[in-house]
Amino acid sequence: MKVSVDRSLCYGSAECAHRAPAVFAFEDGYGVVRSGGAQAADDPRDREAVREAAERCPSQAIRCEEREVTP
Repeated sequence: MKVSVDRSLCYGSAECAHRAPAVFAFEDGYGVVRSGGAQAADDPRDREAVREAAERCPSQAIRCEEREVTP
């Protein structure tokens, strides 16, 4: 899963870091994808938390895209 936070939309609720701490962090007043967070988003245990964080982000700053799996 490809995950990003649009800093121009984020207003710092920290909802993402609360819901998916393996993927998101709260830095300088904004939500960010942690270093290695994209790999964590591929973990089935974290996928649902990432989707929920994106759905519940009050500023709709989180984007999630499924990656194509190639054999």
